[in-house]
Amino acid sequence: MLGLFRYLKDYKKEAILGPFGKLLEAIFELIVPIVMARIIDIGIPAGDKPYIFRLGGVLVMLGILGLAASLTAQYFAAKAAVGFGTELRSALFKHINTLSHADIDRIGASTLVTRMTADVMAAQTGVNMLLRLFLRAPFIVVGALIMALSISVKLTLIFALFTPLLAAVIYYVTHRTVPMYKTIQKKLDHINRLTDENISGVRVIRAFSRGSDERKRFEYAADSLQTVQLSAGRVSAIMSPLTYVFVNIAIMLIIWCGGISVNAGNITQGEVIALVNFMTQILLSLIRLAELIMSLSKMQASSVRIQEVFDIAPSVTEQTKQKARAVEGAPAVEFRSVDFSYVDSERAALEGISFSVRKGETVGIIGGTGCGKSTLVNLIPRFYDVQRGEVYVNGVDVRGYSFEQLRGMIGTVPQKAVLFSGTVRENMKWRKSDASDGEIYKALETAQAKDFIDKDPDGLDRVLEQGGRNLSGGQRQRLTIARALVGSPEILILDDSASALDLATDAALRRALAADTGGMTVFIVSQRVSSIRHADRIIVLDDGRTAGMGTHAELLESCGVYREICRSQLTDEELSR
Repeated sequence: MLGLFRYLKDYKKEAILGPFGKLLEAIFELIVPIVMARIIDIGIPAGDKPYIFRLGGVLVMLGILGLAASLTAQYFAAKAAVGFGTELRSALFKHINTLSHADIDRIGASTLVTRMTADVMAAQTGVNMLLRLFLRAPFIVVGALIMALSISVKLTLIFALFTPLLAAVIYYVTHRTVPMYKTIQKKLDHINRLTDENISGVRVIRAFSRGSDERKRFEYAADSLQTVQLSAGRVSAIMSPLTYVFVNIAIMLIIWCGGISVNAGNITQGEVIALVNFMTQILLSLIRLAELIMSLSKMQASSVRIQEVFDIAPSVTEQTKQKARAVEGAPAVEFRSVDFSYVDSERAALEGISFSVRKGETVGIIGGTGCGKSTLVNLIPRFYDVQRGEVYVNGVDVRGYSFEQLRGMIGTVPQKAVLFSGTVRENMKWRKSDASDGEIYKALETAQAKDFIDKDPDGLDRVLEQGGRNLSGGQRQRLTIARALVGSPEILILDDSASALDLATDAALRRALAADTGGMTVFIVSQRVSSIRHADRIIVLDDGRTAGMGTHAELLESCGVYREICRSQLTDEELSR
């Protein structure tokens, strides 16, 4: 938890002024019982109204000063806490963006969202409470005890007798609830994951009439979360009543013993009232201290979860910021004996992959589901690092490039068409921020997307909803292809990016790519033979290994895997062409 306080470094002034204001408020509050005792012991018995009014004015002034100090402290504490939350959230988001695909797969998207939101908010609330109370509450308790000792040592012993009891209550509640808060956050992760699955897969759930089953699964998770929350709430609820019980018993004893001391002439009535006031101040401060401890307990649980994310070292790191120089005459892309496995996977996703691709070549990659097609092309922009072997781009190991340079040379179209909320123009400028409308329209035309954009009265200013929900699947795919083409990348990767297109549009897209991407090295991952049969070279994968490599005609003769794929998709007449 202490490690996160570095995000307060830009708010040192606020972090000092907040507690200092609360300290001033505590000082003014401790003076009040002494003034009241003087009014009772001196002003009232003597009937001295001017004296009473003067000290009454002092009480009003103390109240005003205390209010001003409190408001100032609240303002600075809140400003520091919000700033802390902003800095922490930004740092966490920045760190998450440095993680590789494998790192994010391992920790899970749902828990990252929870830690970015609920856990950061818990830490922010803890900082706010800490700045407001960590000086005030202990100062009030210690100060009130010292002031009480100056009045009567014997009666103050009553305070001392009850202090261990109060400390025991606070320790018990804290010791029990911290593990519960950790469990609550984990169960909240599970709730978020279920919610995300149900929202994103709502069509599938309804198609299979599994709505009631999913509701039961969610209700079970929600009930489990509720059970832990209620348990934590019951334990936490013990603190305040027990604190009140012990302190009120102490006050009763003070009044009882104080009355006896007044009759004996050892102390005055005003001093008894002052002792009761000091005891009340201690009561309220201990309750606030208990709230602070509870808040810090939640902060501790959340801080551990946040720190766990920070402790994840990115498995794919940028090894240089220098611009690499291409080797003249080298292949555009080359794989040398590449092996790759996913984390916790029992078998290799790719094994012994070797090939080279000349600049300007179009390479088709085909194979059965799960054979490693997407994995292979994801190694080129270094979304993952190989376990063995090397991947070269323009004669340079991909690890010798900075991320910006390497990925700046590559236009990638993922399997799932991902668009962002905003206009079409804003989405088209992701590869090249200063792209002109002419460049965008050229890319849209190649991607067969210009027609439906031109039909829209807003054109490039058409607003897309999150994920492009207001477009069809084929329209989303065509826009993602156009986005990758803007800026004319050296290497274009199309990862099964035409699966939602009809055959006519797919054929038109392939013709346009062949005509408009001269000099560009193109990788086409597809399940359709028709999409890759005219490629300069076709790589056939089977269970992570290269089953064949060559042209369509060559593979029909030499590769049984490719021949079986073709027979499942093409007629005998099409095979003979």
